Amino acid sequence: MVPGGSGLQFPPMAVPLLDLKPQLASIHGDVMRAIERVVSSQLFILGSEVADLERELAAYVGAPHAVGCASGTDALILALHALSVRAGEEIVTTPFSFFASASCAALLGARPVFVDIDPDTFNIDPARIEDAIGPKTKAIVPVHLFGQCADMDPILEIAERRALAVVEDACQAIGATYDSKRLSGTRRAGAIGTIAAFSFFPSKNLGGFGDGGAITTSDDELAERVRMLRFHGSRDKVTYEHIGYNSRLDELQAAILRVQLPHLDGWADGRRAAGRHYEEAGLGELVALPVPTDGAQPAWHLYVVRSERADDVAAALREAGHGHKVYYRTPVHEQPAMREYAGDAELPGTAEAARTHLAIPMSPVLSAEQAAEVTETVRALDLAVR
Repeated sequence: MVPGGSGLQFPPMAVPLLDLKPQLASIHGDVMRAIERVVSSQLFILGSEVADLERELAAYVGAPHAVGCASGTDALILALHALSVRAGEEIVTTPFSFFASASCAALLGARPVFVDIDPDTFNIDPARIEDAIGPKTKAIVPVHLFGQCADMDPILEIAERRALAVVEDACQAIGATYDSKRLSGTRRAGAIGTIAAFSFFPSKNLGGFGDGGAITTSDDELAERVRMLRFHGSRDKVTYEHIGYNSRLDELQAAILRVQLPHLDGWADGRRAAGRHYEEAGLGELVALPVPTDGAQPAWHLYVVRSERADDVAAALREAGHGHKVYYRTPVHEQPAMREYAGDAELPGTAEAARTHLAIPMSPVLSAEQAAEVTETVRALDLAVR
């Protein structure tokens, strides 16, 4: 009880959904020095910090090219535009994702075609993709949702056989890996498909202090086209070869991201350890834990569980002061702006995930004690996974 207070009893350990403070505190001095370096240079747009980050990010991902841009949404638009996606063409993707995964295709005049997901992994079900492909299909856009790769080998096989591009929406998955038999080894998210998009939104595993994004690819021509498109379609600010965009990653964000990048794998290890803490605390006895894709090592951008009583779980966590969030209760194909594309598609996996999912606390520094505290809060509801 709080002396002299209202009589409310506060929990012994309130666990936030995401706690950036310990993570950023460990690199605070380096970040401030990087900001000062940019301020002193007075170069704020497309300078050496962006160029260095692009080289370092490409090396990290394992792709020959990385191109910075203004956001993850812009990264998807630039990737699709660089592939010459045109009005009337179709893009196969998932309805269980952030709105931009599909809206970027619609912005270019293309038609999103929605394929159901596997509710265990929350990622697109490769077995259902073939039926969605038609004569107007231009690309497949698998989303590596919540920090783990989609099952890419069967997607790559379909794309190769049908002569389609594969655009990885890796906006939530930097640091995740996938063991590909088709590519003869382990690949990081962003080095599996034709081209990939990343987001550096502050809450992402590699997050800036504002918006930012990047595109990675092994295709020289696509990379050069993206570089032009991000600056109004020009190579030199004199001649304009395409109708492009103003979508540039700024020097301050690049400098901050460069400080964080060497820590990314350690942070991913911390997130995976947090997932194990939940398992060891017995949370899987109460709710359905996220299931890693076969051959994948997740980076757990979000840790999303499922329960038929998801609303009750959320209420219990809220009462205890623990962070939680529902992300896609209304999936993309049911959003008002997307209804014209949805048709009468039957998407039972998406419907189940939308109804039952709940993100619970996850961070690189989430301790076994915190995981146990969250688990015990859920256990008090007397749930059982069935």
